[in-house]
Amino acid sequence: MFIFLYICLNKTTKNMKKLLNYASILFIVLTITTFTSCNDDDNNDPIIPVSNTIADFVVANSSNYSSLLAALQQADLVTTLSGTDNFTVFAPDNAAFSKFLSDNGFASLEDVPTDILKQVLLNHVISGVVKSTDLSTGYVSTLSTATPNMENINMFVNTTGGVMLNGISSVTNADNMVDNGVIHLVNEVIALPTVVTFAVADPTFSILVSALTRDDQPDFVSTLSTADGTSPAPFTVFAPTNDAFADLLTELDAMSLDDVGTATLTATLNHHVVAGANVVASSLTDNMMVTTLGGDITANVTGGATLTDANNRVSNIIVTDVQASNGIIHVIDKVVLPPL
Repeated sequence: MFIFLYICLNKTTKNMKKLLNYASILFIVLTITTFTSCNDDDNNDPIIPVSNTIADFVVANSSNYSSLLAALQQADLVTTLSGTDNFTVFAPDNAAFSKFLSDNGFASLEDVPTDILKQVLLNHVISGVVKSTDLSTGYVSTLSTATPNMENINMFVNTTGGVMLNGISSVTNADNMVDNGVIHLVNEVIALPTVVTFAVADPTFSILVSALTRDDQPDFVSTLSTADGTSPAPFTVFAPTNDAFADLLTELDAMSLDDVGTATLTATLNHHVVAGANVVASSLTDNMMVTTLGGDITANVTGGATLTDANNRVSNIIVTDVQASNGIIHVIDKVVLPPL
């Protein structure tokens, strides 16, 4: 009997040892797997720091956002983004900054003038908390004031098929919530926009862009890209929509823009640009003569802002004060024509 009990106990002890060994091995495997999974997640997703301001987020993710961190330090914006005010930040990664420096002829961040760098960075910041679900196609104001009138620069947001900013920068990772706002990661630095930037980015103006870039036309793009402070900038542009151009073709009994003669198209486009002035909508008055590159047109504001051309054709100003770094855009619903 005792021998039998000894054998049973001995076998039980051996089995228990085996079970303990199996359990230990299983624990180690699970631990390694969990650790590896956590590491994989860290490689794919941004790190959320314990102290969770916008600046903390950038520091915690400096492996891919060290250029942004250095830029914020150089522009003295770290304190601003560490405070209690709420902001929405579009954060470019290191690759985006490298491209920005290369495209603009800078060897390093230190070569970028601090005042310019600060305004570029502020062009990535919106006041308040704006989640991706709050964004819609249209214009928003950034904190940059690098404009002829020191007003805030606009940004064109296109939410068709994702979120695209000024036609160049896409949101790659949205809604990283922090204590003082939200961060959307982007793949391009959002440079200070010109009036050309908005014309190209906004599909509302695709026919206008086609007209401005037609082979037989002057180099309107280079002219309208002139930086503020250099003649003939700044500009006030009265930008006709695609619908306005479609109505014009019907009015002229033309099949397409190609049917409009070279001289007529040039004169027409010139009638939409004022050089040397950043004219905000609030400065327009009744019977105000507006001198464009092509000739005089008349502004009125009673009953709504309008423009009247030399042919007594009236254009309604349907969107006002889209502010760029080198001028301002007002959107109109009828193409202004030179004297016919």
